Parts: sequence; C-alpha cells; structure tokens
Amino acid sequence: MWLYTNFGPVTKIDTILKTKKIYLIRHGQTRFNQLGIVQGRGVDTSLNEVGRKQADMFYSHYQSVLFNKVYTSSLRRTTETVSKFISNGIEHAALDGLDEIHWGNKEGKRFDAQDHLEYLEVTNQWSMGNTRVQIAGGESPEDVRTRQQESLDQIMSNSHEQTVLICMHGRALRIFMCLLLNYPLKHMNLFPHQNTGLYRLTHTGRYFRLDKVNCIYHLTS
Repeated sequence: MWLYTNFGPVTKIDTILKTKKIYLIRHGQTRFNQLGIVQGRGVDTSLNEVGRKQADMFYSHYQSVLFNKVYTSSLRRTTETVSKFISNGIEHAALDGLDEIHWGNKEGKRFDAQDHLEYLEVTNQWSMGNTRVQIAGGESPEDVRTRQQESLDQIMSNSHEQTVLICMHGRALRIFMCLLLNYPLKHMNLFPHQNTGLYRLTHTGRYFRLDKVNCIYHLTS
C-alpha cells in the first residue's frame, strides 16, 4: 500500500475528521480504442461490445459497495460504463472538468508516423516538466489540472458523500492522480491505466491514501 500526503504530517485531529473513499476508474473499451484512433475531449464515442462486458464485470464485482454518488465526465463512454449503478438509483453528476484531455488536431484519426513523432515530442516535454506544452489546437496538462481542480473541489465539498465512484479517461486519470496525491505533473506516467482499471483512495481529512492501483481483478475473476 502506498501512502502520500498533501497537507503535511498526520496529527491526532485526523482521527476525528470524516473520511471519504474514492473509487476511480477509466471507462470501458470503445471502438476507437480498439482501432487505435485518437479520442479526446472532442470525440464522444460509445462503448463497444468488449467495453460493455468490462462495465458489466465491474458492476458485478462492486455492486455491493454503498456508493453515495457516481461522478462521470460529460462524455458518454464514462456514463455508459457506470450506467448500471445509475440505473439502480445512485445519484449521478456529469462534470466536464473530468473530461479527457483535448488532443487538438490529432483527434478522430489514427496516428501515422509523423503524428506519432509529434505525440512523442509533446509527451517527452511533459516528462521533462514542460507541462504547458500542448498538441496544436489541444490542451496542456496544466489546462486539464485547472478544470479538474474545480471538479475536485465540488466533489470534496459534499462531505456527506462518504463513498463515491468516479469514471473518467486515461490521460485525464493520470493528471487527476497527480492532483490528488500532490505530484508534479511530469510524473503522470507513474500511474498506469486499463479500461475499467480501478484506483481506490481514502481521504482522511488531511491527505489522500492510495489503497489500490489500477486493479483489474474484476476482469479476471
């Protein structure tokens, strides 16, 4: 189990502050995932057959968790992934701050050699700490973190919601993990992701504790 703090050392007051559990997953597979076509904030695709099966398997494994609320991005592939939880009456909010990064002029196309080179140049810049760099017409990681902070503030302000499920996107999830754990964005690639892979975190009142990392047990059991 990994342990990280956002707000300094733990004190005795932590034991009386209310906790919040966050179950954070990436959406299920889409046809564009399967075909290797870029889909970011500007591409609103649905789950394919594999993705629907992944969503069903996640639901079967976690349906007994008493979620107070389900949060998704504004894109349909996230809502479809957690639709069974929503259909069972769990309150749902779609926050556009949780949308995938916008990949600019690369969205909706399969990378050729030149596209792949441009992508690597940009992501290598991110790894060196130049996280304001963006694909032409798209967003930078700093842009995404700014809108994610607004969504996180909204989620955390609802203190009565002690257990929440959040469904979002691959690159956005990596950025969000850096936000939650107070990591520099250049380290976002430390956080692997797969379709419906689960990160579980506990907020103690002062910091986020990371309990599970990209767990896909539900896909193998």
